Amino acid sequence: MNQPLTKTPRIEVVDALRGFAVMAIILVHNLEHFIFPVYPEHSPEWLNILNQGVFHGFFALFAGKAYAIFALLFGFTFYIQSNNQKKQGKDFGYRFLWRLILLAGFATLNAAFFPAGDVLLLFVVVGIVLFLTRNWSDKMIFFAAIFFLIQPIEWYHYIANLINPAHQLPDLSVGAMYNEVAEITKTGNFWDFICCNVTLGQKASFLWAVNAGRFMQTAGLFLLGFYIGRKQLFVTTERNLRFWTKALIIGAISFAPLYTLKEVIMQNDAIIKQTVGTAFDMWQKLAFTFVLVSSFVLLYQREAFSKKVSGLRFYGKMSLTNYISQSIIGTIIYFPFGLYLAPHCGYTISLLIGFFIFILQVQFCKWWLKKHKQGPLESIWHKWTWMGRK
Repeated sequence: MNQPLTKTPRIEVVDALRGFAVMAIILVHNLEHFIFPVYPEHSPEWLNILNQGVFHGFFALFAGKAYAIFALLFGFTFYIQSNNQKKQGKDFGYRFLWRLILLAGFATLNAAFFPAGDVLLLFVVVGIVLFLTRNWSDKMIFFAAIFFLIQPIEWYHYIANLINPAHQLPDLSVGAMYNEVAEITKTGNFWDFICCNVTLGQKASFLWAVNAGRFMQTAGLFLLGFYIGRKQLFVTTERNLRFWTKALIIGAISFAPLYTLKEVIMQNDAIIKQTVGTAFDMWQKLAFTFVLVSSFVLLYQREAFSKKVSGLRFYGKMSLTNYISQSIIGTIIYFPFGLYLAPHCGYTISLLIGFFIFILQVQFCKWWLKKHKQGPLESIWHKWTWMGRK
């Protein structure tokens, strides 16, 4: 196997940022009991207040933002891989399509233990946009990213409804599918659970992403990450630090009015909530995502901060292994065919469990990476990606 003649140096802050995103995803998934909404029926009033504060606080910080960071870095990683091949005069595009097929296998593995599907399947489908645009100019990639982030599907349906009030969004029956998956999960039959998750659950998750505006947003984030890679914006330079400072300011200033407008819009008719409301919801989350990314990048330049979050670098290097293993662990902890702790864990306890899982995974990552260059699943994905290369 021929090794690349030159490779883009690994950027430490990207590993740490990816680790931060996966950590946040795990915490949110634990709060949701991995899409298994069973919680204690009776709790002291003080605990109910604490639980609600924990739930709303962490969802406001991370829900819809952690995934967005993950998607942004997926596009950035595509740039790194394609650029390494370009230096050798090779086109990474078709190898990337094979890599997406392999990712579909990992998505199926994760979905088997994660009721109502998995975001990795969305990445597989939307990832094709990176293949199609890989040879576009920087300007074209940037404008394509903006186009997707504008949420064109939502605006199409809104305008179509203005022209013809009878026009409605197609009913994708996502709620009914989620309910069916939940009922099968409650039966405690492990094999029915697995079969339902990799079929109906995956379908429900994918269609929910379409309904929620995530399909278009993911495409935009992939391209934005690709663009950031081309512009070398994660490389530490004075110019780039000024860029992230501006991004932080713009994101912070934009978030409040976008969030307020979203809340006002959500008071309107269903068609407006489902179209304009969805677009503004995606925009306010995107604005806050850039607050998180920019803040992290800027803080990481300080030695004290980078040392305190150093574990996130190891965690980020094994993001696929950690992402899938947390689903398996969550299944064992919360579901009827496992320990079935869901009825005994409110939001606060679930969050603590999430932190405990995260700490254990970080320790495993540190131990594993002392002996290996990549995580277990990362190694398989890498080897199979490059199989047959001469």
